[in-house]
Amino acid sequence: MTQAIGVGVGLIVVLLASLYFDIRIFVALVAIVIGAGMWELARAVTLRGIRIPLIPLWVGGAGMMVSAWVAGPSALLMAFALTCGAVLVWRVVDGGGLEAVRDASTTMFVAAYLPFLASFAVLIARRDDGPWAVLAFVAIVVASDTGGYIAGVLFGKHPMSPSISPKKSWEGFAGSQTLAIIVGIAFALFALDLPFWVGALMGLCGVLAGTIGDLGESLIKRDLGLKDMGTVLPGHGGIMDRLDSLLATVPVVYLVLELLS
Repeated sequence: MTQAIGVGVGLIVVLLASLYFDIRIFVALVAIVIGAGMWELARAVTLRGIRIPLIPLWVGGAGMMVSAWVAGPSALLMAFALTCGAVLVWRVVDGGGLEAVRDASTTMFVAAYLPFLASFAVLIARRDDGPWAVLAFVAIVVASDTGGYIAGVLFGKHPMSPSISPKKSWEGFAGSQTLAIIVGIAFALFALDLPFWVGALMGLCGVLAGTIGDLGESLIKRDLGLKDMGTVLPGHGGIMDRLDSLLATVPVVYLVLELLS
């Protein structure tokens, strides 16, 4: 637990420093972390005999984030489509057959799951209120995890999905919603100059998306026979073990901000 808290505090300090000094540092950090996450996930799926071509995936992932930063969501979609095409061509040229189709489709999933979703954090960062909006998004995810953990430990009796994630409970989910909505309202009123209900909606929708992300990654790990995706973050597991709820939450928060702010 001490290690986990120390790593968590260190990550928060790095995040705050990047937002304070230059938002472009945050964007660069996102690219680095996502690149490492792609490597971690590519290594994990080799347990099922799947070979992911990392070079076009890394290049395409970087292209998605640069496109999102420079030209917005339309450019991001185009970069994602080009990445999928490049991955397919690369893998077929490297050796065709059914294995190539399987590997290419898995790589496209990874491209959508990691760099594409992470690029919504870049889209949030390029807003006029980018640093505060990014901080609000991260704070909602942290509040969701914290509220869920506390409520689950104190009151958890009814499992949400025992076959997928036995430790998740409906009481923990209620705790996640409560604290995330409070944090969302606070950021809306005091940092983003938005109505309180927009903050409440960010918290509500963010927790729903984050929970789906958690369960989705649990399914992937169960299919691969893994407890954690890695060991690079002591007390937390792998990079993907920290990114699951963040990746699922960020497009939802972006859409709420874009449509309602």
